[in-house]
Amino acid sequence: MWCDNCLLLLPLRGGAIAWAFVIALYSIAGGIFLLISGQYLFFTYPEWQIYGGIGLGVAAVAVISIFALSNRSYIWIRVCKFLWPFVIVISAIRAIIMIVELQRGKDKIAWECANGGQLWTDSAASGYQTSVSTVPVGFCTTGFSSLNAAFIIGLLVDLGFQIYMYFLTWRFSKRLEHYSNMKGPFRGGYYA
Repeated sequence: MWCDNCLLLLPLRGGAIAWAFVIALYSIAGGIFLLISGQYLFFTYPEWQIYGGIGLGVAAVAVISIFALSNRSYIWIRVCKFLWPFVIVISAIRAIIMIVELQRGKDKIAWECANGGQLWTDSAASGYQTSVSTVPVGFCTTGFSSLNAAFIIGLLVDLGFQIYMYFLTWRFSKRLEHYSNMKGPFRGGYYA
């Protein structure tokens, strides 16, 4: 027996659109943050730009998923079903490297906070300065251990959200395959 609603937290199509929207929002916010202020946390050029670019790439796949689900497009759902595993693997590698690099740079972050939020001297000498002139205020007040824990939890939640989005995309593609012979619209054109 096929279970149409197993492991769904929300209705399939609408819930998947909402889930992808949430992923797109926080991925865009995180990507832009890393592109603008990442040099205060990661000290090897262009490390923060790569992390920010990956975040924006995740957001792009989430937006493609939103459009594919909105149009009930079998072709675009298959594209998303193909892309999500690659995005998940790349994001997992990024998460591991970010955690390791944060641990390696904790002394430099502490130095930046102890010296009025200015950029680490080697980074400033290399010209990594951007429009943001000091470390974001919240990082120094919370302390490195809290910052590190927040990054680790955030990266793990991000991976969990992406894995669930892949499941939703796969589930919707299976629904389209199983019910492709049905001619509609049924129930006033509303499909969950």
